[in-house]
Amino acid sequence: MPEKIDKALLEQMTAWRHQLHQYPEFGFEERRTSEFIADRLSEFSLEVTRNVGNTGVVAVLQKGQSNRAIGLRADMDALKIHEANDFEYRSRHDGLMHACGHDGHSSMLLGAASYLASKGDFDGKVVFIFQPAEEHGLGAAAMIEDGLFDRFDVDAVYGLHNLPGLDQGRFSIRPGAIMASESGFEIIIQGKGGHAAMPQMGVDALLLGAQCVVALQTIVSRNLDPVKQPAVLSVTQFIGDGTVNVIPGKVVLKGDCRCFSDATVAIIEAAMRRIVSGICDAAGASCEIIFNTSFPATINTAEATAQSIKAATSVFGEEQVDGNCEAYTISEDFANMLRVKPGCYGLIGNGGDPAAGCALHNPNYDFNDSILADGASYWIQLSENLLSK
Repeated sequence: MPEKIDKALLEQMTAWRHQLHQYPEFGFEERRTSEFIADRLSEFSLEVTRNVGNTGVVAVLQKGQSNRAIGLRADMDALKIHEANDFEYRSRHDGLMHACGHDGHSSMLLGAASYLASKGDFDGKVVFIFQPAEEHGLGAAAMIEDGLFDRFDVDAVYGLHNLPGLDQGRFSIRPGAIMASESGFEIIIQGKGGHAAMPQMGVDALLLGAQCVVALQTIVSRNLDPVKQPAVLSVTQFIGDGTVNVIPGKVVLKGDCRCFSDATVAIIEAAMRRIVSGICDAAGASCEIIFNTSFPATINTAEATAQSIKAATSVFGEEQVDGNCEAYTISEDFANMLRVKPGCYGLIGNGGDPAAGCALHNPNYDFNDSILADGASYWIQLSENLLSK
Protein backbone atom coordinates (compact mmCIF):
# COMPACT_ATOMS: atom_id res chain seq x y z
CA MET A 1 0.00 0.00 0.00
CA PRO A 2 1.36 3.47 -0.85
CA GLU A 3 3.00 5.06 2.14
CA LYS A 4 0.56 7.91 2.78
CA ILE A 5 -2.63 5.83 2.69
CA ASP A 6 -3.22 3.88 5.89
CA LYS A 7 -5.54 0.91 6.30
CA ALA A 8 -8.33 3.00 7.82
CA LEU A 9 -8.46 5.42 4.90
CA LEU A 10 -8.35 2.59 2.36
CA GLU A 11 -11.26 0.89 4.12
CA GLN A 12 -13.15 4.18 4.10
CA MET A 13 -12.55 4.72 0.38
CA THR A 14 -13.68 1.16 -0.31
CA ALA A 15 -16.90 1.73 1.63
CA TRP A 16 -17.53 4.97 -0.29
CA ARG A 17 -16.90 3.19 -3.58
CA HIS A 18 -19.32 0.37 -2.80
CA GLN A 19 -21.97 2.86 -1.72
CA LEU A 20 -21.62 4.81 -4.96
CA HIS A 21 -21.61 1.60 -6.99
CA GLN A 22 -24.95 0.50 -5.57
CA TYR A 23 -26.73 3.69 -6.60
CA PRO A 24 -25.51 4.63 -10.10
CA GLU A 25 -27.05 7.64 -11.81
CA PHE A 26 -26.95 8.80 -15.42
CA GLY A 27 -25.53 12.14 -16.56
CA PHE A 28 -27.14 15.23 -15.00
CA GLU A 29 -29.22 12.90 -12.80
CA GLU A 30 -26.46 12.36 -10.19
CA ARG A 31 -28.40 13.97 -7.35
CA ARG A 32 -27.90 11.24 -4.77
CA THR A 33 -24.28 10.82 -5.88
CA SER A 34 -23.44 14.52 -5.72
CA GLU A 35 -25.11 14.93 -2.33
CA PHE A 36 -23.15 11.97 -0.97
CA ILE A 37 -19.90 13.45 -2.25
CA ALA A 38 -20.72 16.98 -1.05
CA ASP A 39 -21.59 15.67 2.41
CA ARG A 40 -18.26 13.85 2.69
CA LEU A 41 -16.34 16.93 1.57
CA SER A 42 -18.19 19.05 4.14
CA GLU A 43 -17.17 16.55 6.82
CA PHE A 44 -13.55 17.28 5.88
CA SER A 45 -14.27 20.99 6.55
CA LEU A 46 -13.78 21.99 2.91
CA GLU A 47 -15.60 24.91 1.31
CA VAL A 48 -18.22 23.08 -0.78
CA THR A 49 -20.30 24.41 -3.67
CA ARG A 50 -23.11 22.26 -5.01
CA ASN A 51 -24.93 22.32 -8.36
CA VAL A 52 -22.09 23.65 -10.50
CA GLY A 53 -23.02 22.81 -14.08
CA ASN A 54 -26.26 21.21 -12.92
CA THR A 55 -25.20 18.37 -10.59
CA GLY A 56 -21.47 19.06 -10.30
CA VAL A 57 -19.70 19.57 -6.98
CA VAL A 58 -16.64 21.73 -6.30
CA ALA A 59 -14.73 21.87 -3.03
CA VAL A 60 -11.86 24.18 -2.11
CA LEU A 61 -9.05 23.49 0.34
CA GLN A 62 -6.76 26.43 1.14
CA LYS A 63 -3.59 26.13 3.21
CA GLY A 64 -1.06 28.87 3.73
CA GLN A 65 -1.05 32.21 1.90
CA SER A 66 0.06 31.28 -1.62
CA ASN A 67 -2.11 32.20 -4.61
CA ARG A 68 -1.10 29.06 -6.47
CA ALA A 69 -4.04 26.77 -7.24
CA ILE A 70 -4.57 23.42 -8.96
CA GLY A 71 -7.72 21.59 -10.01
CA LEU A 72 -8.20 17.85 -9.54
CA ARG A 73 -11.15 16.33 -11.40
CA ALA A 74 -13.13 13.10 -11.02
CA ASP A 75 -16.25 12.02 -12.91
CA MET A 76 -19.45 10.79 -11.21
CA ASP A 77 -21.93 9.46 -13.78
CA ALA A 78 -22.86 5.90 -14.67
CA LEU A 79 -23.89 4.13 -17.87
CA LYS A 80 -27.18 2.73 -19.10
CA ILE A 81 -25.99 -0.87 -18.81
CA HIS A 82 -27.66 -3.65 -16.81
CA GLU A 83 -25.06 -5.04 -14.41
CA ALA A 84 -24.24 -8.76 -14.73
CA ASN A 85 -22.22 -8.99 -11.51
CA ASP A 86 -23.77 -10.69 -8.47
CA PHE A 87 -21.66 -9.37 -5.58
CA GLU A 88 -23.29 -7.76 -2.56
CA TYR A 89 -22.79 -4.17 -3.67
CA ARG A 90 -24.05 -4.63 -7.25
CA SER A 91 -26.24 -1.91 -8.74
CA ARG A 92 -29.67 -1.47 -7.18
CA HIS A 93 -30.81 0.65 -10.12
CA ASP A 94 -31.87 -1.70 -12.91
CA GLY A 95 -30.45 -0.73 -16.27
CA LEU A 96 -27.75 1.49 -14.75
CA MET A 97 -24.26 0.61 -13.54
CA HIS A 98 -20.83 2.06 -12.90
CA ALA A 99 -19.25 0.23 -15.83
CA CYS A 100 -16.43 2.72 -16.33
CA GLY A 101 -15.12 3.14 -12.78
CA HIS A 102 -16.39 6.63 -12.05
CA ASP A 103 -17.38 5.37 -8.59
CA GLY A 104 -13.71 4.53 -8.04
CA HIS A 105 -12.49 7.83 -9.46
CA SER A 106 -14.74 9.78 -7.10
CA SER A 107 -13.69 7.67 -4.13
CA MET A 108 -9.98 8.15 -4.89
CA LEU A 109 -10.43 11.91 -5.03
CA LEU A 110 -12.47 11.88 -1.82
CA GLY A 111 -9.66 9.95 -0.16
CA ALA A 112 -7.11 12.50 -1.35
CA ALA A 113 -9.31 15.34 -0.09
CA SER A 114 -9.61 13.69 3.31
CA TYR A 115 -5.85 13.23 3.62
CA LEU A 116 -4.91 16.67 2.31
CA ALA A 117 -7.41 18.38 4.63
CA SER A 118 -6.03 16.69 7.73
CA LYS A 119 -2.37 16.02 6.91
CA GLY A 120 -1.56 17.78 3.66
CA ASP A 121 1.74 19.64 3.63
CA PHE A 122 1.40 22.39 1.03
CA ASP A 123 0.95 26.12 0.54
CA GLY A 124 -1.83 27.08 -1.84
CA LYS A 125 -5.25 25.96 -2.99
CA VAL A 126 -6.55 22.61 -4.17
CA VAL A 127 -9.86 22.67 -6.04
CA PHE A 128 -11.62 19.31 -6.10
CA ILE A 129 -13.91 19.02 -9.13
CA PHE A 130 -16.55 16.28 -9.26
CA GLN A 131 -17.98 16.38 -12.77
CA PRO A 132 -21.35 15.08 -13.97
CA ALA A 133 -22.27 13.74 -17.40
CA GLU A 134 -18.87 12.68 -18.68
CA GLU A 135 -20.19 9.77 -20.70
CA HIS A 136 -22.16 11.86 -23.18
CA GLY A 137 -19.62 14.67 -23.31
CA LEU A 138 -21.73 17.44 -21.81
CA GLY A 139 -20.66 17.74 -18.17
CA ALA A 140 -17.35 19.56 -18.53
CA ALA A 141 -18.87 22.18 -20.82
CA ALA A 142 -21.79 22.64 -18.44
CA MET A 143 -19.45 23.30 -15.51
CA ILE A 144 -17.29 25.66 -17.56
CA GLU A 145 -20.35 27.56 -18.80
CA ASP A 146 -21.50 27.83 -15.18
CA GLY A 147 -18.26 29.66 -14.38
CA LEU A 148 -16.13 26.80 -13.07
CA PHE A 149 -12.79 28.43 -13.82
CA ASP A 150 -14.05 31.96 -13.18
CA ARG A 151 -15.39 31.09 -9.75
CA PHE A 152 -12.60 28.63 -8.90
CA ASP A 153 -9.57 29.78 -10.85
CA VAL A 154 -6.69 27.30 -11.12
CA ASP A 155 -3.26 27.35 -12.72
CA ALA A 156 -3.77 23.89 -14.21
CA VAL A 157 -6.26 21.03 -14.06
CA TYR A 158 -5.57 17.29 -13.84
CA GLY A 159 -7.62 14.17 -14.52
CA LEU A 160 -7.20 10.43 -13.96
CA HIS A 161 -8.85 7.26 -15.31
CA ASN A 162 -8.45 3.59 -14.52
CA LEU A 163 -7.40 1.30 -17.37
CA PRO A 164 -8.24 -2.45 -17.32
CA GLY A 165 -5.47 -4.54 -18.83
CA LEU A 166 -2.79 -2.18 -17.54
CA ASP A 167 -1.16 -3.89 -14.56
CA GLN A 168 -1.91 -2.57 -11.11
CA GLY A 169 0.88 -0.31 -9.95
CA ARG A 170 1.57 1.04 -13.44
CA PHE A 171 0.82 4.52 -14.78
CA SER A 172 0.60 5.61 -18.43
CA ILE A 173 0.73 9.15 -19.75
CA ARG A 174 2.05 11.21 -22.65
CA PRO A 175 2.41 14.86 -23.64
CA GLY A 176 0.17 15.96 -26.49
CA ALA A 177 -2.87 13.97 -27.58
CA ILE A 178 -3.52 11.00 -25.29
CA MET A 179 -7.12 10.34 -26.36
CA ALA A 180 -8.99 10.92 -29.59
CA SER A 181 -11.81 13.19 -30.54
CA GLU A 182 -15.19 11.64 -31.31
CA SER A 183 -17.36 12.90 -34.16
CA GLY A 184 -20.67 11.32 -35.01
CA PHE A 185 -22.21 11.65 -38.45
CA GLU A 186 -25.56 11.02 -40.10
CA ILE A 187 -25.91 10.93 -43.90
CA ILE A 188 -29.43 11.09 -45.35
CA ILE A 189 -29.63 10.11 -49.02
CA GLN A 190 -32.86 10.92 -50.85
CA GLY A 191 -33.38 9.18 -54.16
CA LYS A 192 -36.57 7.95 -55.83
CA GLY A 193 -38.14 4.69 -54.78
CA GLY A 194 -39.68 2.23 -57.19
CA HIS A 195 -40.43 -1.36 -58.14
CA ALA A 196 -37.52 -3.79 -57.87
CA ALA A 197 -38.41 -5.11 -61.32
CA MET A 198 -38.10 -1.68 -62.92
CA PRO A 199 -34.98 -0.02 -61.40
CA GLN A 200 -34.64 2.35 -64.33
CA MET A 201 -37.75 4.20 -63.12
CA GLY A 202 -36.19 5.35 -59.87
CA VAL A 203 -32.98 6.52 -58.21
CA ASP A 204 -31.71 3.71 -55.99
CA ALA A 205 -30.77 5.25 -52.64
CA LEU A 206 -29.61 1.86 -51.33
CA LEU A 207 -27.04 1.51 -54.10
CA LEU A 208 -25.82 5.06 -53.48
CA GLY A 209 -25.55 4.35 -49.77
CA ALA A 210 -23.45 1.27 -50.47
CA GLN A 211 -21.16 3.31 -52.72
CA CYS A 212 -20.80 5.88 -49.95
CA VAL A 213 -19.87 3.23 -47.35
CA VAL A 214 -17.00 2.05 -49.54
CA ALA A 215 -15.92 5.52 -50.64
CA LEU A 216 -15.86 6.90 -47.11
CA GLN A 217 -13.01 4.51 -46.30
CA THR A 218 -10.79 6.47 -48.68
CA ILE A 219 -10.91 9.46 -46.33
CA VAL A 220 -8.49 7.83 -43.89
CA SER A 221 -6.53 5.81 -46.45
CA ARG A 222 -6.12 8.52 -49.11
CA ASN A 223 -6.71 11.92 -47.49
CA LEU A 224 -4.74 11.69 -44.25
CA ASP A 225 -1.04 11.27 -43.49
CA PRO A 226 -0.87 7.72 -42.01
CA VAL A 227 1.90 8.71 -39.56
CA LYS A 228 0.97 12.26 -38.58
CA GLN A 229 -2.83 12.02 -38.82
CA PRO A 230 -4.02 8.63 -37.55
CA ALA A 231 -7.79 8.27 -37.59
CA VAL A 232 -10.64 5.76 -37.56
CA LEU A 233 -13.87 6.15 -39.54
CA SER A 234 -16.64 3.59 -39.10
CA VAL A 235 -20.10 3.40 -40.67
CA THR A 236 -22.11 1.65 -37.98
CA GLN A 237 -25.72 1.85 -39.20
CA PHE A 238 -27.34 1.46 -42.63
CA ILE A 239 -31.07 2.13 -42.55
CA GLY A 240 -33.34 1.87 -45.59
CA ASP A 241 -37.09 2.19 -46.22
CA GLY A 242 -37.43 -0.53 -48.83
CA THR A 243 -38.73 -4.09 -48.69
CA VAL A 244 -38.19 -7.30 -50.67
CA ASN A 245 -39.58 -5.97 -53.96
CA VAL A 246 -39.25 -2.22 -53.40
CA ILE A 247 -36.15 -0.17 -54.18
CA PRO A 248 -35.78 2.31 -51.32
CA GLY A 249 -36.01 6.00 -52.08
CA LYS A 250 -34.24 6.96 -48.88
CA VAL A 251 -31.40 5.55 -46.79
CA VAL A 252 -29.64 6.81 -43.71
CA LEU A 253 -26.03 6.06 -42.82
CA LYS A 254 -24.74 6.69 -39.32
CA GLY A 255 -21.28 6.32 -37.90
CA ASP A 256 -18.37 7.54 -35.86
CA CYS A 257 -14.87 8.84 -36.47
CA ARG A 258 -11.90 9.38 -34.16
CA CYS A 259 -8.70 11.38 -34.59
CA PHE A 260 -6.25 13.50 -32.62
CA SER A 261 -6.53 17.12 -33.76
CA ASP A 262 -9.06 19.73 -34.82
CA ALA A 263 -7.26 20.04 -38.15
CA THR A 264 -7.79 16.35 -38.89
CA VAL A 265 -11.46 16.60 -37.92
CA ALA A 266 -11.86 19.42 -40.44
CA ILE A 267 -10.25 17.35 -43.21
CA ILE A 268 -12.50 14.38 -42.46
CA GLU A 269 -15.68 16.46 -42.47
CA ALA A 270 -14.79 18.29 -45.69
CA ALA A 271 -13.88 15.05 -47.46
CA MET A 272 -17.07 13.37 -46.28
CA ARG A 273 -19.21 16.19 -47.64
CA ARG A 274 -17.32 16.21 -50.93
CA ILE A 275 -17.49 12.45 -51.48
CA VAL A 276 -21.12 11.92 -50.53
CA SER A 277 -22.33 14.97 -52.42
CA GLY A 278 -20.41 13.88 -55.50
CA ILE A 279 -21.86 10.37 -55.50
CA CYS A 280 -25.39 11.65 -55.00
CA ASP A 281 -25.09 14.47 -57.56
CA ALA A 282 -23.85 12.05 -60.21
CA ALA A 283 -26.95 9.88 -59.77
CA GLY A 284 -29.49 12.67 -59.46
CA ALA A 285 -30.09 12.18 -55.75
CA SER A 286 -29.89 14.67 -52.90
CA CYS A 287 -28.21 14.33 -49.53
CA GLU A 288 -27.99 15.88 -46.11
CA ILE A 289 -24.92 15.44 -43.93
CA ILE A 290 -24.97 16.06 -40.18
CA PHE A 291 -21.52 16.05 -38.61
CA ASN A 292 -21.08 16.72 -34.90
CA THR A 293 -17.94 16.54 -32.74
CA SER A 294 -19.07 15.60 -29.24
CA PHE A 295 -15.58 15.12 -27.78
CA PRO A 296 -12.48 17.04 -28.86
CA ALA A 297 -9.11 15.30 -28.58
CA THR A 298 -7.64 15.12 -25.07
CA ILE A 299 -4.38 17.05 -25.36
CA ASN A 300 -1.97 17.18 -22.43
CA THR A 301 0.31 20.19 -22.04
CA ALA A 302 4.03 19.51 -21.73
CA GLU A 303 4.73 21.13 -18.34
CA ALA A 304 1.69 19.59 -16.65
CA THR A 305 2.60 16.18 -18.07
CA ALA A 306 6.11 16.49 -16.64
CA GLN A 307 4.58 17.25 -13.24
CA SER A 308 2.28 14.22 -13.51
CA ILE A 309 5.21 11.97 -14.42
CA LYS A 310 7.18 13.28 -11.45
CA ALA A 311 4.32 12.59 -9.03
CA ALA A 312 3.57 9.17 -10.49
CA THR A 313 7.25 8.21 -10.34
CA SER A 314 7.32 9.08 -6.64
CA VAL A 315 4.30 6.86 -6.00
CA PHE A 316 4.87 3.91 -8.34
CA GLY A 317 8.58 3.98 -9.15
CA GLU A 318 10.35 5.04 -12.33
CA GLU A 319 10.11 1.66 -14.05
CA GLN A 320 6.34 1.54 -13.53
CA VAL A 321 5.61 4.85 -15.28
CA ASP A 322 5.31 5.04 -19.05
CA GLY A 323 5.77 8.73 -19.79
CA ASN A 324 5.26 8.40 -23.55
CA CYS A 325 2.52 5.81 -23.95
CA GLU A 326 0.64 5.22 -27.17
CA ALA A 327 -2.41 7.40 -27.71
CA TYR A 328 -5.83 5.79 -27.36
CA THR A 329 -8.72 6.14 -29.81
CA ILE A 330 -11.27 6.29 -26.99
CA SER A 331 -12.52 9.74 -26.00
CA GLU A 332 -12.85 11.73 -22.77
CA ASP A 333 -14.89 14.77 -21.77
CA PHE A 334 -11.98 16.11 -19.71
CA ALA A 335 -10.69 17.29 -23.09
CA ASN A 336 -13.03 20.26 -22.82
CA MET A 337 -11.34 21.42 -19.61
CA LEU A 338 -7.95 21.13 -21.30
CA ARG A 339 -9.15 23.53 -24.00
CA VAL A 340 -9.58 26.18 -21.30
CA LYS A 341 -6.74 25.40 -18.89
CA PRO A 342 -3.34 23.72 -19.17
CA GLY A 343 -3.28 20.31 -17.59
CA CYS A 344 -2.82 16.60 -17.92
CA TYR A 345 -4.85 13.39 -18.06
CA GLY A 346 -3.28 10.12 -16.92
CA LEU A 347 -4.18 6.43 -16.88
CA ILE A 348 -3.76 4.24 -13.81
CA GLY A 349 -3.52 0.46 -14.02
CA ASN A 350 -6.70 -1.35 -12.95
CA GLY A 351 -5.31 -4.83 -13.63
CA GLY A 352 -7.67 -7.55 -14.77
CA ASP A 353 -8.26 -9.18 -18.13
CA PRO A 354 -10.51 -7.20 -20.51
CA ALA A 355 -11.17 -10.38 -22.52
CA ALA A 356 -12.67 -11.99 -19.40
CA GLY A 357 -15.12 -9.16 -18.77
CA CYS A 358 -12.91 -6.67 -16.94
CA ALA A 359 -13.35 -4.10 -19.70
CA LEU A 360 -14.74 -0.61 -19.57
CA HIS A 361 -18.43 -0.36 -20.55
CA ASN A 362 -18.87 -4.11 -19.99
CA PRO A 363 -21.72 -5.50 -17.80
CA ASN A 364 -19.18 -7.63 -15.90
CA TYR A 365 -16.75 -4.78 -15.19
CA ASP A 366 -15.91 -3.77 -11.63
CA PHE A 367 -13.40 -1.22 -10.39
CA ASN A 368 -10.42 -2.75 -8.58
CA ASP A 369 -10.67 -1.57 -4.95
CA SER A 370 -7.00 -2.24 -4.31
CA ILE A 371 -5.98 0.63 -6.63
CA LEU A 372 -7.90 3.21 -4.60
CA ALA A 373 -4.78 3.81 -2.54
CA ASP A 374 -2.72 4.18 -5.74
CA GLY A 375 -4.96 6.87 -7.17
CA ALA A 376 -5.37 8.80 -3.93
CA SER A 377 -1.60 8.72 -3.36
CA TYR A 378 -1.00 10.10 -6.84
CA TRP A 379 -3.38 13.00 -6.17
CA ILE A 380 -1.74 13.71 -2.82
CA GLN A 381 1.81 13.62 -4.24
CA LEU A 382 0.85 15.80 -7.20
CA SER A 383 -0.77 18.40 -4.94
CA GLU A 384 2.14 18.56 -2.52
CA ASN A 385 4.67 18.75 -5.37
CA LEU A 386 2.88 21.55 -7.22
CA LEU A 387 2.08 23.51 -4.06
CA SER A 388 5.27 22.81 -2.12
CA LYS A 389 6.18 25.26 0.62
